[in-house]
Amino acid sequence: MKTAVMKELYSFLHHQNRYGSEQEFVDDLKNMWFGLYSRGNEEGDSSGFEHVFSGEVKKGKVTGFHNWIRFYLEEKEGLVDYYSHIYDGPWDSYPDVLAMQFNWDGYYKEVGSAFIGSSPEFEFALYSLCFIARPGKVCQLSLGGYPLAVRTYTWDKSTYGNGKKYIATAYIVSST
Repeated sequence: MKTAVMKELYSFLHHQNRYGSEQEFVDDLKNMWFGLYSRGNEEGDSSGFEHVFSGEVKKGKVTGFHNWIRFYLEEKEGLVDYYSHIYDGPWDSYPDVLAMQFNWDGYYKEVGSAFIGSSPEFEFALYSLCFIARPGKVCQLSLGGYPLAVRTYTWDKSTYGNGKKYIATAYIVSST
């Protein structure tokens, strides 16, 4: 909350009457991103933050893993084998969007999308905004004058607040 982008997000949502106080907003973000939900038969074995920013293996395949910094660090350690990209966004500078295929520590990711060159707080704020405004739907945005679509998902196996669903994933759908 100490970064400019998070302050801007709170200010916007507060003026939209989504949150009455910064503490209410912070508490909701904590529950949304770090509250546990079940990915399968086990109870409380994952969180939105883990899925989006760290990545997970589910049924032998990589899920989530949408953060370029984590990707870079894992690749540097020899844990990620980048195969190819299937989409490169229209931006001439950063942040950009890339959809790619890779192997992570022996597990395959058929296609994953990530911002490239953005700050973690930018991604956290953008995905939070989309989840709050359009939970479980496509969120249409404009970034640097280009259209961008971010898809969020809700997870039914756990709830927080007044029946809100945890954020399960957020990823870039398209930017054309």
